[in-house]
Amino acid sequence: MILMNSYANPVRVGVAGATGYTGVELLRFLVRHPGARIAAAMGSPGSTARRVPSLARVWDAPVEGLDLDTLASSADAVFLALPDEVSAEIAPALVSRGKRVFDLSGAFRLRDADQRRRWYPHSPDLPASVVYGLTERYRNDLAGSPLIACAGCYPTAALLALLPLVSAGLVDGPIIIDAKSGVSGAGKTPTERTHFSECHGSLSAYGVFSHRHAAEIEQELGVPVTFVPHLVPIDRGILETIYVTLPRGASGTDVAAALESAYADSPFVRLTGNDLPEIKHVAHTNFCDIGWRINDRTRQIVLVSCIDNLVKGAAGQAVQNFNVAFGFDERLGLN
Repeated sequence: MILMNSYANPVRVGVAGATGYTGVELLRFLVRHPGARIAAAMGSPGSTARRVPSLARVWDAPVEGLDLDTLASSADAVFLALPDEVSAEIAPALVSRGKRVFDLSGAFRLRDADQRRRWYPHSPDLPASVVYGLTERYRNDLAGSPLIACAGCYPTAALLALLPLVSAGLVDGPIIIDAKSGVSGAGKTPTERTHFSECHGSLSAYGVFSHRHAAEIEQELGVPVTFVPHLVPIDRGILETIYVTLPRGASGTDVAAALESAYADSPFVRLTGNDLPEIKHVAHTNFCDIGWRINDRTRQIVLVSCIDNLVKGAAGQAVQNFNVAFGFDERLGLN
C-alpha cells in the first residue's frame, strides 16, 4: 500500500454522536491525528450545542446538534457513533453525497437479510459496497469501500482469537465464548442494569441465546457458537475466555503457527502464548492481546482474548480502518 507522503492537506473528518463514550474517544484520537482535521463534531438527533468537559484543552469547540447537510458539506470522512436506527438512515445519505462513512453502530454489520431483520429492523437493505470493519481480516477491502461497518466489541475479541484456528481447520466440535465487559459497553444512556447500585460488587450474565453479537460472530466464522456475555463492575475492557477442542493429530505447535502467521503483519494484535492477558494490559490502547493454553490429554484449548471495548472494540478500530482506507500508516494517531 502506498502511504500518503504529506499531511499538508489532512482529511476533513466529522464525528456524529460525539458526546457518547465512543464519540469522545474518537475526538481524542482524531484531534492528534496528523492526517485528519476535525471539521465537524455533532451530537445525536435532538441534541443542542454543548462543550465536553473531559475534552477541555483537547477539543474546546462545542459539539453541535446533528445536522446532516452541515455534516456532509464540512467533512470528507464521517464517523458515526450513533444509535443503530439513526445510522441506518443517515449513512446511506452521506454515501450518496460522496462521503466515506465509518459506522460504529450495528446497522450494516450483518449480511443475511433475515438476521438483519431480527437484530437491526431499521436496516432492511444492505448497500452493496459495505465492508465489515474488522481491520485484520478485511484490510485489503477497506480502501475501495465508501461504507465501513466497524466490527462490534465482543465480536472483535472473539474473532481475532478464533478466525486463524477455524480457517486452519484446528477446531473440532463446539465453540464456547464466555465474555465479560465493563459497563461502558452498554453505552452512556442509563438503564436499570447499568445503575451503580445494580452493578457495583456484582457480576451477571445477560443476553443468553439472545445477544445480537452472536450472529455477527457466527457470520464471520461460518460456524455456530455458544456466546454468553457478562457485565462486570469496571468501566472499560473486555475479557473473553474461549473453549474449543483440537482435532486429532493437531498440536500446540499448529495453534501457535496459525496465530503467528495470521498476525505477523498486524501491529495491534499481541500474542502472549502461555502468559494469559488481562484487561489492565490493554486498557486505553488499541491492542488485542491473545493468550492460550492447551491440555494435551483432552485436546482442549483455552484462549483468552482482551481488548478495550471503547478503543479496539470501537473508536480505535474505526480510526485504524480510516488509516487503512486512506492509505495512512495503520498505527497513525493510535500509538
